[in-house]
Amino acid sequence: MSDTWRPSAAPGALQLRARLNAALRAFFAGRDVLEVETPILSQAGNTEPNIASFHVEFTGHADAGPRRRWLRTSPEYPLKRLLAAGVGDCYELGRVFRDGEAGGRHNPEFTMLEWYRVGWDHLQLADEVVEVVQLALALVGRTATPVRTSYRDLFREHLGLDPMRAPVEQLRAALAIDIDPSGLERDDWLDLLITHRIQPAFADDSIVVLHGYPASQAMLARVSEDGEADPAQVAERFEVFLGPLELANGYHELQDAQEQAGRFENDRARRQARGDVDPGVDHNLLDALRHGLPACAGVALGVDRLLMAMLGTDRIAEVLAFDFARA
Repeated sequence: MSDTWRPSAAPGALQLRARLNAALRAFFAGRDVLEVETPILSQAGNTEPNIASFHVEFTGHADAGPRRRWLRTSPEYPLKRLLAAGVGDCYELGRVFRDGEAGGRHNPEFTMLEWYRVGWDHLQLADEVVEVVQLALALVGRTATPVRTSYRDLFREHLGLDPMRAPVEQLRAALAIDIDPSGLERDDWLDLLITHRIQPAFADDSIVVLHGYPASQAMLARVSEDGEADPAQVAERFEVFLGPLELANGYHELQDAQEQAGRFENDRARRQARGDVDPGVDHNLLDALRHGLPACAGVALGVDRLLMAMLGTDRIAEVLAFDFARA
């Protein structure tokens, strides 16, 4: 008889998850941030070229809307619709889904904590993310030191190059890994340098807040002027790492519906060039932006990754009741 019926996580890990969930809810309740629940199935998927969405076919009455529905890769779009409707500061703690890798640090179904702060910028929100991480570490008797640095300074410190100006050939040489360059663009090489050359060097007892990304990596963030950069724009975006483990990605949120629609179309064009499935465009989000999204900052944090760091494991299965292979 197979033993795949057994949980992949030990009882202690499940108990720690319950304690963490309770602590997170208490943290936000104490700051008057509203917990909400939004749909898991939506009429459009995520256009981001490097994220693959699952989809299902609805077989009920046609009047219910489009039959193809997409499992959310994050609750971002409906949360922004709530913000545009005047809900105010809010968060969601729930399951999200991404097709692709399974095993090691990845599971196609995982838990995300996403929240938004009205009137804040991305650096203010990054400070609150650090507080959340420190709260979690305290549950296991650990501490970590926050370190804030810009994207440009990080590359200069670790690799001695300027990520905004270095030619692609220099980026490839700095990677020092034999890799097929087919289809890789400048931002892909920058991402590879972070994951393979820079991230592994982060100290285990540090919380690194990385900001000032290239404007080409803005995703759903605003862009702003940077007097040193060439071109002179950076994304108002940040990421948070606990040691070498990436935990969170946040933005000073884009409010311009026309700009957002253009970014969606650029994403779809890249997907089409690769032969990837087209997840469509979330017109409800664009309508919400046209109505008016308040100035705000938002962040998504991987709860399973945080638990992995708390327990000192690099296997996501050890923090899931049942991982993908046992689901």
